[in-house]
Amino acid sequence: MAAATAAASSSGPPRGFQFAIDRGGTFTDVFARCPGGRVRVLKLLSEDPGYRDAPTEGIRRVLEEELGVPVPRDEPLDTSGIEWIRMGTTVATNALLERRGERLALLVTRGFRDLLHIGNQARPHIFDLEVAVPEVLYEEVIEVDERLIPHQPGCRLPGSDTLPLLEGSTGTSLLLQRPLDLGGLRQALEGVLARGIRSLAVLLLHSYAWPGHEEQVGALARELGFRHVSLSSAVAGMVRAVPRGYTACADAYLTPCIHRYLQSFRRGFRNQLEGVPVLFMRSDGGLTPMEQFGGARAILSGPAGGVVGYAVTTYGCQGGQPVIGFDMGGTSTDVSRYAGEYEHVFEATTAGVAIQAPQLDINTVAAGGGSRLFFRSGLYVVGPESAGAHPGPACYRKGGPLTVTDANLCLGRLLPEYFPRIFGPGEDQPLCREAAERAFAEMAARIQAFQAATATDAAAAEDPPKPLTVEEVAMGFLRVANEAMCRPIRALTQARGHDAARHVLACFGGAGGQHACAIARTLGMSRVFIHKHSGVLSAYGLALADVVQEAQEPCALRYEAAAFPRLDARLAALEQRCRHALRAQGFAGEQIRTEAFLHLRYEGTDCALMCSAKGHPPTPASCRAGDFLAAFTSRYLQEFGFTIPDRPVVVDDVRVRGTGSSGISCETPLAPSGKPPRVETVTRCYFEEGYLETPVFLLEELACDHTVPGPAIVIDKNSTIVVEPGCTASLTGLGDVCIAVGSGAPRPVGPQLDAVQLSIFSHRFMSIAEQMGRILQRTAISTNIKERLDFSCALFGPDGGLVSNAPHIPVHLGAMQETVQFQIRNLGEDLREGDVILSNHPCAGGSHLPDLTVITPVFWPGIPKPVFFVASRGHHADIGGITPGSMPPHSKTLQEEGAVFVSFKLVKDGVFQEEAVREALLAPGRVPGCSGSRNLPDNLSDLRAQVAANQKGIQLVTELIRLHGLPVVQAYMAHIQANAEVAVREMLKGFAARWGTAVEAEDFMDDGSPIRLRVQVDPQEPQPREKGRMRFHKLQNVQIALNYLKHRQVKLVNIRNDDIADGNPKLTLGLIWTIILHFQISDIQVTGQSEDMTAKEKLLLWSQRMVEDYRLRCDNFTTSWRDGRLFNAIIHRHK
Repeated sequence: MAAATAAASSSGPPRGFQFAIDRGGTFTDVFARCPGGRVRVLKLLSEDPGYRDAPTEGIRRVLEEELGVPVPRDEPLDTSGIEWIRMGTTVATNALLERRGERLALLVTRGFRDLLHIGNQARPHIFDLEVAVPEVLYEEVIEVDERLIPHQPGCRLPGSDTLPLLEGSTGTSLLLQRPLDLGGLRQALEGVLARGIRSLAVLLLHSYAWPGHEEQVGALARELGFRHVSLSSAVAGMVRAVPRGYTACADAYLTPCIHRYLQSFRRGFRNQLEGVPVLFMRSDGGLTPMEQFGGARAILSGPAGGVVGYAVTTYGCQGGQPVIGFDMGGTSTDVSRYAGEYEHVFEATTAGVAIQAPQLDINTVAAGGGSRLFFRSGLYVVGPESAGAHPGPACYRKGGPLTVTDANLCLGRLLPEYFPRIFGPGEDQPLCREAAERAFAEMAARIQAFQAATATDAAAAEDPPKPLTVEEVAMGFLRVANEAMCRPIRALTQARGHDAARHVLACFGGAGGQHACAIARTLGMSRVFIHKHSGVLSAYGLALADVVQEAQEPCALRYEAAAFPRLDARLAALEQRCRHALRAQGFAGEQIRTEAFLHLRYEGTDCALMCSAKGHPPTPASCRAGDFLAAFTSRYLQEFGFTIPDRPVVVDDVRVRGTGSSGISCETPLAPSGKPPRVETVTRCYFEEGYLETPVFLLEELACDHTVPGPAIVIDKNSTIVVEPGCTASLTGLGDVCIAVGSGAPRPVGPQLDAVQLSIFSHRFMSIAEQMGRILQRTAISTNIKERLDFSCALFGPDGGLVSNAPHIPVHLGAMQETVQFQIRNLGEDLREGDVILSNHPCAGGSHLPDLTVITPVFWPGIPKPVFFVASRGHHADIGGITPGSMPPHSKTLQEEGAVFVSFKLVKDGVFQEEAVREALLAPGRVPGCSGSRNLPDNLSDLRAQVAANQKGIQLVTELIRLHGLPVVQAYMAHIQANAEVAVREMLKGFAARWGTAVEAEDFMDDGSPIRLRVQVDPQEPQPREKGRMRFHKLQNVQIALNYLKHRQVKLVNIRNDDIADGNPKLTLGLIWTIILHFQISDIQVTGQSEDMTAKEKLLLWSQRMVEDYRLRCDNFTTSWRDGRLFNAIIHRHK
């Protein structure tokens, strides 16, 4: 009945001490309510040789100071005055990141010992040259004889009609193909125990639907002496064995560590906290008793408190306006969203381990106060490297690098006199502004030297570079850092169909207040909310959180009238289970709330949404719990922009979330002062307008009737708030800071190159490609795109040149530019607004026939030609041909590999051409021995998803154009492309300096054939070339073919050296004759030829026959063959 005390004593002043503690990786934050209502807040290091445990030390200090009596550090604390303790901790996260968990064995169905080692083959860092396979958590694998298989009517598996039939919990039946062999398993488990392994994870196939075998294994393991056993069916009873197995392993790996920490924590108190309610925060934002805390649901225990803190304090105060949480720390920034209910994800990856459990949806970017600052190849770069606590930023007086903190200090936004004197080698000095300024002066000199070295003589004479000041460089880095932190916010809002400008920015964390106004202004937000305890909001959120009890079961029913009674019965049973568990913790009926969820997806897709029927009351055609179908289609439409009306909806899981409301209120109203706010001091602070006189206020001296116009600085014990010019801060009745964000004076951006703007545009263009990728992944149906992430999205300039791409598939990105430029040449004036082009042909820049590229030209009012292009390329599992899949090894013609598209209008005048594309995808079936697409519905759905991804890119770029103007955006597209060349040159110079100007390597194919590579790098900068001479000529592919034929001693006809040099059309004519000779065709016989035709006319007719299947024309050699695309088609035909 521990929780009963917490529930009963929630209203009014506390009878005893109430502690909410967030134990982070670097600092531990303590929020304490003392008897009588006094609030104490303190922050201490999580690891310190002076004490054994930081949360215990924080409690000890509060008790000692409030009671006025010494409390010895080396004695257990008296708990008689403690009413309750609530904690969030990163113990589980750190153990997973550092691989310091419990020794573990995995028990799996025989034949699947390597299932988790293979995983899902995801490569989160696709451009890494050396891919490190994540380590598995287990040391040993035990295979057990047992096998269940789903029962399917008409199954032709030999003997299936005689196998025992089991009724699964999902509503489906299973066949017992092989019984569980416990006798043989006992000896294997005893051997593992003898080798010192005491924790076991159990993963048996289909156990989510029938857990009987896992339960028998668990009973045997506990009988033999395993201290901890994690059954996948109990830990994560959801379909999909790989994430379920990962989750069971994480639970078995982490739970013993957590239990050891809890035992250590208990030992710091008399009677080991008996009778004191102790609750821990779980990853889903709910509290749970200490005895039930552990494993896979503890990964986000620390950050979850901050989400609860801003959700409870900001959402209600701002009239129900959606809130973006912005938690900026030392090494990273966490962002999340709250709009009346917590947003959860049900599968997330931490440290290479996929966890299948409810977690708050928190996005992290590696940009914080300690993020390092670099100037690389003409770009201002922030992070991801961090200075850490040691040596820390340059201003810490320990020889550290430049960081975001140094930039704020140089600009006067941090005041050293309000920081403790804990810096320097002796940890007794203040922050050093001079050290930061010296480092920025050196950085400014490097930037100017680079700009002088890369500027052309004409440009330097016309517009000589101006000397950069320390403040300009520091301000530039802050603007780039702010843009980097805006990217995850856009991913949470714009990429999911929400308008970022309609949100309130709830800022917390030690560094967030210095950037809040700038970030809100960039995103178009009008308000920033900073709680008075923002420096310790994660701890404060623990005091406000509810106790949560969840129950979830897998399901495999369609959402239809026949299934409603069963769904209602299961939801009712889960609700009773939650209520019973919360009553057992002491909550009364009126304190308990429950909410039902169904995990729904369209049949044949993999994108399931966990949907509540909140706001969708029941109808005669729905469950009693509500109209889940309406909730699902509404949310699907908002996130993805379309629905699939004729597709059945499947229920993957049923879930009920029960909450026991503590009703705790920690707010104390603030009295008005009746007089103007006192200015503590006035300092000079640098903003976009330059240095401004900036008054400084102490938050503790401000009252609810005070208003502070910007520029101003408001200082709290744990944070500094910068109120920028054009913004106005005011205090609420509870003492929180609310900032009205003005639009500010617009900063003009011209088309001329500026290094800071180049870095900001680089982030914006990259963000556009990333959001396109998220839309494509979430809206696609196929496993290739949704799970294997075999797709790419990119933005292209008006000339079809690549501008930016997300970190997707390298081979796609290397060829997509050619595809876009081919369409510009091939379609010309036929590229119209409302058209979307589909292409995959090798002659049109295709890299792999099943990789279908969808290209959308974008027009701007008053301009006849496209102003830019967006494109997405996705791997379709099947597009027809002689075999399912892709690249059959024995294909002889292109049609045998599948459907072919050169410049196919997928959307024409805004209308999706479904019948035409359907016919094209089925066309290979007309070729003898071939089939059309074997999964046409998935092809069509994925193509629609690619169109939707392109549309998102168009929307985001047009917003950028409206903000800065078309000439500026196009100019920076060109600047980005030019900078890419600079970056590659710098990389090659660095390579030569490190490895030498010549390197070589050798590798071998399977048959022993050697592959030798020698690379020579000239580190000297080449002479500048005249503008317009750096054009890539399509006929270089012809030269490659020429060299190949020469090597084979094939006779060349009609080719002279000047043909090769000038790209003369006769070169291609000669190559066609060469192909004919190579295939030993002595004379040309073409159907329909006339007797008086010349050899050239015959060849032209023959060429037309060769390419007509590709919907190409060969009218004459001069115009048709100039770029070699028809030559590519014929080469492919004769491979």
